[in-house]
Amino acid sequence: MSGTRVRGRERLKAARLSPRDVAHVGSSGLRSRPMRVVLSALGIAIGIATMISVVGISASSQAQLLRELDKLGTNLLVASPGESMFAGEEVKLPEESVGMVGRIEGVQDVGATADLNATVRRTEKVDEDDTGGIAVKATTAGLLRVLRGEVGSGGWLNAATGRYPSVVLGHVAAERLGITEPGRQVWLGDRYFTVVGILDPLPLAPEIERSALVGWEGAKRLLAFDGHPTSVYERSADAAVEDVRKVMAATVDPRNPQNVQVTDPSSALRAKAATEGAFSSLLLGLGGIALLVGGVGVANTMIISVLERRYEIGLRRSLGATRGQIRIQFVTESLMLSGLGGLAGVALGAAATGVYAHSGGLPWVVPLWAVAGGFGATLAIGTVAGLYPAVRASRLSPTLALHAA
Repeated sequence: MSGTRVRGRERLKAARLSPRDVAHVGSSGLRSRPMRVVLSALGIAIGIATMISVVGISASSQAQLLRELDKLGTNLLVASPGESMFAGEEVKLPEESVGMVGRIEGVQDVGATADLNATVRRTEKVDEDDTGGIAVKATTAGLLRVLRGEVGSGGWLNAATGRYPSVVLGHVAAERLGITEPGRQVWLGDRYFTVVGILDPLPLAPEIERSALVGWEGAKRLLAFDGHPTSVYERSADAAVEDVRKVMAATVDPRNPQNVQVTDPSSALRAKAATEGAFSSLLLGLGGIALLVGGVGVANTMIISVLERRYEIGLRRSLGATRGQIRIQFVTESLMLSGLGGLAGVALGAAATGVYAHSGGLPWVVPLWAVAGGFGATLAIGTVAGLYPAVRASRLSPTLALHAA
């Protein structure tokens, strides 16, 4: 009898839900309302897709810049005339500065250009003032090697062509002159010069892209060039860059080193790579706002779901489901809804990045941290969005819920 009384006084315990059961009851609401699920998940998907694509496009552009830096190197320095201490005085680099720079320890290659007082036009009938922004420069034979440039078509100036009326065009200069292949002639100075080559783009030397290049000796013979370089380019060993920078000005012009300006062309690309994500921060913020709006949509959907399913909630409560199990059901449903939107958003963002990268010839880069962070944010928003509806559902009285239904 005593054992019977003890068993009679034992309280019934609610059955525990296995993970499979939780997934089943959590997905029941989604399966019964597929169109609402699609529309609610769409807001989450748009937010995640925006965030992934912004980060991916920025990372792809950054990877392209770093790839260019690896190809072009960061060991190029350029010496050019600075400002004189005396107003109005023209600063010129010494004629022997090219050879002097080549003697600096660690320097591997040296080249130079000089601005010429001449214009280049398609024919002599074109107005002399219509230069198209194309500069005429004398160049040493070693310039292309220093800049690691390539000739797109034709050839580079050599010891023979550099002495005669021959010219190599930067690719921008060729476009502005309407020259598409070597062998054509352009009016340069007071005579026709034959185009022997057209250069590929030179990211580290955009001034060369917009120039018509004449051989050093040919410029002296044909264009009254005085032999003073305007820019001296040098390529040194990576470990020697800073040492070369310290002595380059004094080497170029020992008498007036203060009149020499030494610059690093690769610094612009490095700065661009470092700041590539600055503008994307704004778009990333907009993506975050879209994600929050999607979270609000999920919360609204869950609240409506609770109101529509009061009978189901009352029936489950009357059959022994605890408040905690009701909360778990609706939080799980919210997580699934947000997770579906998150997965769709990751796929859309990665696809958008791929299309952009392919169209621009960039490497396709989608950082893993962005995918993990974006999906994690989705789950966090799904949890928060489902908490209030879950608590509200768990507090429904079974009797009132069944009576209202």
